[in-house]
Amino acid sequence: MFAKSFTLGRRMALVTAVIAVASCAVSRDGPSKREIYEGSVMRSGDAHIIMVNKRVSEAANKPQALGFSHALRAGALMGGDTIRPGDVIRLNVYENVPEGLLAQSGTNNAIIEEVQVDDAGFIFVPYAGRVRAAGHTPDALRRILTQSLDEQTPDPQVMVTRAPGDGATVSVAGGVGAQGVYPVTRASNRLSSMIATAGGLNIPLETAQVLVTRGNRQDSAWLQDIYSDPSLDIAMRAGDRILLRQDQRSFTVLGATGSADRMTFDTRQISAIDAIAMVGGLDPLRADPKGVFIFRDEIPEVATEILGIGQFVTDVRFVYVLDLTAPTGMFNARDFKVRDGDTIFVTEASSAVWARQISSLTGTLTAAGAIRRAAD
Repeated sequence: MFAKSFTLGRRMALVTAVIAVASCAVSRDGPSKREIYEGSVMRSGDAHIIMVNKRVSEAANKPQALGFSHALRAGALMGGDTIRPGDVIRLNVYENVPEGLLAQSGTNNAIIEEVQVDDAGFIFVPYAGRVRAAGHTPDALRRILTQSLDEQTPDPQVMVTRAPGDGATVSVAGGVGAQGVYPVTRASNRLSSMIATAGGLNIPLETAQVLVTRGNRQDSAWLQDIYSDPSLDIAMRAGDRILLRQDQRSFTVLGATGSADRMTFDTRQISAIDAIAMVGGLDPLRADPKGVFIFRDEIPEVATEILGIGQFVTDVRFVYVLDLTAPTGMFNARDFKVRDGDTIFVTEASSAVWARQISSLTGTLTAAGAIRRAAD
């Protein structure tokens, strides 16, 4: 009798142990709704958990601010004909004497090609010496050379043409048809025309950003805005660097959705409902439509406006809650805009968790029966 009781007790203990292990081993996509709420500042955590409504959406939907500073927008256009260091000058000098100073025998004109303006802004012309060219137009340089050569040969006629050189160039890289270094000319002295000179855009316009570096300053703008706001079509300066790039913002969707993935922005603004749709929507067998959470490090001014207390100076942890079953739930999800770095997590419905636990328990009882039979 004692032996049978001992054997029965050992079997029960073994089955209980298996069930306990199986219960602990039930997999989950992440925290439950109760565990997320436990992370509130009102309980044992450090996050502010906020139910999304119209007022919250209006405060939280702060679009990414892009635009050029006043320093870049205030610059005047560079003169298209102004000679600069690095430009190449071509001279044609006509002399009114049979045997001129510069002309070859039998001719009355001398062509001097590819005279490059040095870093100090000067060129050297025979019999005229070292002449300052930078800062002058070709016509003004013509008058200066005519006056200088008039002392050497009677009534010279001078023609001056300018070819833009490396002294006034802009580099264009990234999402353009032909990356390279381009001179600033009359036809390419604004940002939009310089991009066109580089072959135009080869990335989607909707999410294209243009980054301009000038000296130690670096500003960016949406390329689309340049065509709608003329003040953003800034004047080019020698040494400017232009980078066309695709929008780098992204967000992550996890939990009971069609898939879990890190997504990039394909439009300038994406709503919470669009973000969920991008990964296949809610899983109809597992998702809890009352438990859509958006985790974000909120900027201080928005946090202050939403909470209505304190004056925050650093980012604040926020968890926004969407209840898609509420009367205005779908509207709230449509109006709430996702931001760069957001994490969207959809919790599992309690019925799905319970069904999985039952399934695991059923399998465990089967395993326990096999163990019992083995023990017998």
